[in-house]
Amino acid sequence: MTSFPATARRVRDESLSPRRRRSHLRDCLYHFAPYGFHATWHHLATRHRIPGDIEVDPPSLVRALGELETARPLVLARAVAFAAQRRLQKQEGRRVPTTPHPWDSWGCHDIAYCPDPQKHPTEDLSIVVERVLDAYAAGVDPAGRCLVCGDENPRPGKACRNCGVLPAGYGNPL
Repeated sequence: MTSFPATARRVRDESLSPRRRRSHLRDCLYHFAPYGFHATWHHLATRHRIPGDIEVDPPSLVRALGELETARPLVLARAVAFAAQRRLQKQEGRRVPTTPHPWDSWGCHDIAYCPDPQKHPTEDLSIVVERVLDAYAAGVDPAGRCLVCGDENPRPGKACRNCGVLPAGYGNPL
């Protein structure tokens, strides 16, 4: 599997067919899918009006890629900081990470996991990703309120009624 930057270059490569470029955009989601693969794809397809017949609007692929590329560095910066912190902890003999939140070890997936692919936040990915990462860094408890929309009546173990985000992310019970 190629890297996100290599796959993104292929999305922009106008010498490739629009169908091939759409396939490469979907491949980008294997590297960065903050709502989960299906919900992130649905978000990009609806927000950037990616048509079923991609021949009609190939530039929609580049618009969608731009949104992904804007949000991804927010996670990567935190991942670099986490890696540096873990190196120091290991040098001190601590083998179990003292992670304040699960996103540090998850990488670029499911940061704001939406179990229903058609119910997800409508805001730009970078806004949602930053909001979730900042909330966890500040120690906000996802059991107390939704980290994305701020709903203070979360349903334990269920997705937020307003934005569709699962409070503790994919596979993490509260």
